[in-house]
Amino acid sequence: MLSIQLIREHPDQVRAAMALRHTETPLEEILALDEERRKLLHEAEDLRARRNEVSRELGRTREANPQAFEALRAEMRQVGDRIRELESAVAQVEERLEQLLLLLPNLPDPSVPEGAGEEDNSILRTEGEPRSFAFTPLPHWELGERLGIIDFERGVKLSGSRFYVLKGLGARLQRALIAWMLDFHTARGYTEVYPPALVKGEVMRGAGQLPKFFDNLYRDAEEDLFLIPTAEVPVTNLYRDEILSPEALPIYHVACTPCFRREKVSAGRDVRGIKRVHQFEKVEMYKFVAPETSGAELERMLADAEELCRLLEVPHRVVQICTGDLGFSAAKTYDLELWAPGCGEWLEVSSVSNCADFQARRANVRFRPEPNVRPQFPHTLNGSGLALPRTMIAVLEHYQQEDGSVRIPPVLLPYMGGVGVIK
Repeated sequence: MLSIQLIREHPDQVRAAMALRHTETPLEEILALDEERRKLLHEAEDLRARRNEVSRELGRTREANPQAFEALRAEMRQVGDRIRELESAVAQVEERLEQLLLLLPNLPDPSVPEGAGEEDNSILRTEGEPRSFAFTPLPHWELGERLGIIDFERGVKLSGSRFYVLKGLGARLQRALIAWMLDFHTARGYTEVYPPALVKGEVMRGAGQLPKFFDNLYRDAEEDLFLIPTAEVPVTNLYRDEILSPEALPIYHVACTPCFRREKVSAGRDVRGIKRVHQFEKVEMYKFVAPETSGAELERMLADAEELCRLLEVPHRVVQICTGDLGFSAAKTYDLELWAPGCGEWLEVSSVSNCADFQARRANVRFRPEPNVRPQFPHTLNGSGLALPRTMIAVLEHYQQEDGSVRIPPVLLPYMGGVGVIK
């Protein structure tokens, strides 16, 4: 959430930032409501001051001038009625203002390049050469079915379209990837957490999912709980409504959770295989840091995610996201993509973002830079490290062999129970 003080004091700066995002926002209505709120509050304060002044006069006037006393009493009844009207009006304006503020996206960081959308993102670097095959590489949906490790038919039977079942060494490979990635991050100072997969509405709001993305979320209407679309949501809110001590920051967390997304996309887009599904696993990195360090922390988080790609020995590239393609809560984002030769495309396996104080403000997470100093909002960062099943798609397609088998990447061998080849 953006500070109303920032919007009020620097409206042109906020207008320019929203224009860079190439998105419609209720900024002008927010400014008008803020002005109305302040006028109502000013009138109410003047009336309270008048009421306090008259209260001091009433005692002296009661016997000295009964007629003036009654007039003052009548005036105070009218003043009281008007104050109650103003308080009600202020409450209504504040409620509407809060609703609109929740719809404003974060301000892009000044270092983010301008662009209208995905087509304006820029590739910063590419590492590794796509593998040359002596045969035509198969897409993962064919590999998975032939090897008996991905069962699409039974996934649909159980839950409908865009669900699947991992079997045998397919399930083992996913488990190996998760265990390896968690071990990697915890060795680098991240504390592992395992949060609930069902959360309250205020938790979704704190992370920036509500109200904007309501239609993409799965919800238990009876309990009014939401299935998380990413571990970012509950981890953002771990310290909700808390004031962290000066020595608490930085806090690094890593979590692996199931993720649930309705994924409303155009018919026929990315429907084959397991690239775009309703339920998947993801290892998520998350940081709470002092504001002055968040830029450097973003680069370190990107380096952690990128090192996983290097260790898998699959070609990858880093993409700088432009202003028009930034996520709602992000101020700056890098995407990491792995090359999938069977699909013939680059697959996003991580988005690494600095959200500045946007999420911390929404979740009311604060910290004291020093004892007895006014609390501030920390900056929060999040990034996949990495997301499944797209990482598994890239591994299956990159390591496939001419006989239809798939070699296990060397880094995963200790997690595969002695299995070196899926065949």
